[in-house]
Amino acid sequence: MFFGLTIEKLLVIGVIAAFLIGPERLPKYAETLARFTTRAREFLRGAKSRVQDEMGEDFEDVDWRKLDPRQYDPRRIIREALLDDPPTATVRAAGTAAAVAGAMAPPPERFDAASGEIPPYDTEAT
Repeated sequence: MFFGLTIEKLLVIGVIAAFLIGPERLPKYAETLARFTTRAREFLRGAKSRVQDEMGEDFEDVDWRKLDPRQYDPRRIIREALLDDPPTATVRAAGTAAAVAGAMAPPPERFDAASGEIPPYDTEAT
């Protein structure tokens, strides 16, 4: 199968094209189609070799069927996303209450292990 076309459909398309093009122009069009097919095949081989060169050894480890976009069903993706548990907040933003009040709270004191002193903090820089 080639993009959902069967041999019978391709044969019907070929017969219709032969009638529309005519016997005197058909060889020229067939040659052009053959050249195009050859160039497309060479391009795809070159692209595949470039991808193999870029990926190196990891190219053989990739499961290409998982990356096929035809397997993605938007309904299934949404259903799975809705059935997942909602994310829980684990970290509260620092200074949220102070920001609501209109002033930024200074950060907690941090100890500089190299010098043994607390580094300076500029409240106007943020």
